Amino acid sequence: MGDCCNHDKPEPTPPKPAMTGGCCGPKPVQGGEGDSCHSEKGRPDYLLWISGTIVLACYVLYWLLDGHPDLPQWLVVMTSGIYELINRMWWGLLAAVFFVGLLDRVPRDLVMSALGKGGTVGGIARATLAGLMLDLCSHGILMVGTKLYQRGASLGQLMAFLIASPWNSLSLTIILVALIGFGWTLAFILLSMAIGVVTGLVFDRLVSRGVLPANPHTDGQNGNGARLGSQLLAAMKTIKVTPSGLFHLLKDGLRDSKMVFRWLFFGLVLATAIRAFVPMDTYQTLFGPTLMGLLLTMVAATIIEVCSEGSTPIAADIVTRAAAPGNGFAFLMAGVATDYTEVMVIRDLTKSWKIALFLPLISLPQVLVVGWILNQFG
Repeated sequence: MGDCCNHDKPEPTPPKPAMTGGCCGPKPVQGGEGDSCHSEKGRPDYLLWISGTIVLACYVLYWLLDGHPDLPQWLVVMTSGIYELINRMWWGLLAAVFFVGLLDRVPRDLVMSALGKGGTVGGIARATLAGLMLDLCSHGILMVGTKLYQRGASLGQLMAFLIASPWNSLSLTIILVALIGFGWTLAFILLSMAIGVVTGLVFDRLVSRGVLPANPHTDGQNGNGARLGSQLLAAMKTIKVTPSGLFHLLKDGLRDSKMVFRWLFFGLVLATAIRAFVPMDTYQTLFGPTLMGLLLTMVAATIIEVCSEGSTPIAADIVTRAAAPGNGFAFLMAGVATDYTEVMVIRDLTKSWKIALFLPLISLPQVLVVGWILNQFG
C-alpha cells in the first residue's frame, strides 16, 4: 500500500469497507462487531463519563486546593491519590494509546509471526516475553493485549501476555530493585513468567477441548510460519511518517482504548475511596508470612484496585515491613488475576463471562502456592 504499516487486504466481497487515513495509510473503519467493545451507538457511556468526571474533578481540586486547611480528610486523601496515580501513569497510558493505534495498522501476518503459533509452548513463551518488553502500566498493557487478540492472538497468548507483564516493565523493575533488592525482583519476574506460561497453556488446552470459545479473529491463520525477519524488513520499507498520520494514529488508538479507560477511571475512584476510608496501617499489620496473612493479601489485592505504579510500592512494603515476600508477590500477581478492570475488559472483548472468570480460577491457585513457598523459604 505504500504506507508505514500495511493492512490486510479486504475480502473481495462487496461492499468494500470505508477507509480512513492514518499515519500508516488507510485502515478499515471499525464497524459491527469491531465497535462492540464500546458503548452502543447512540447511547452515552455513563460509566466512562461519570468516572472520568470524578477523576478530573479530583485532579483539579488537588491542584487548586492543595494544603487548604478546611478540606475534609477523606477528600484530601482521594484528591491526592488520584493526582499521584495520574501523574505516575499518564506516560504509560499515552504510550499504550500509541501502541494500540500502531498495532491496528501493522499487517496481521507480521503480528502473528512475532507471536508465533497459538496453542504451542513457543507461542505462549513469545507472548509472555512480548509482555515483558513493553514498558507500560497494567492498564496500558491491557489496551495492547485487547488489540493483539483482535489481530488474531490465541486466548492463551492473550492471558500469558496480560499476566506476566503489568509490573515487569523496565521502570517498575528498577523501582522494585531499589525497594526489595535484585534477588527478590529477579525471582518475582521469573515466577510471574512461569505462571503466565502455565496459564496460557491451560487456556489454549481448554479452547482445544471446546471448554472455552476460540478467538474468532484467528480465521485459521495464527502462526502461518512466515519468516518474521523478511516481513519486518518489508514493513519497514513502507514506513512514511507524517504529522497528519501521527495524529490519526493517536486518534484511532484513543478511540480503541475507550473500553479500558472506562474501567480505569472507575478503578481510580474506587481505589482512592478505599484509601480514604481504610487506614493503611490496618492492613499492613495483618499481612504477615502466614497462611492467613497470604489470604488477607489476596483479598486486599482484589479490593484495592490500583495500577501497577500504585501496587508496586505497596507490595514492596509488604515484603520489607511484614517480612512476607510471598505476600508481596501475591499482591502483585493477584492484583492482575482478580482485577475487575481486567475481568470486565476481557468479558467485553471476548463476549464471554466464562473466559473472564476462568482467569482468576486458573491463575490464583498458582499464585497462592508460589506465595506460600516464598514465605516458607524466604
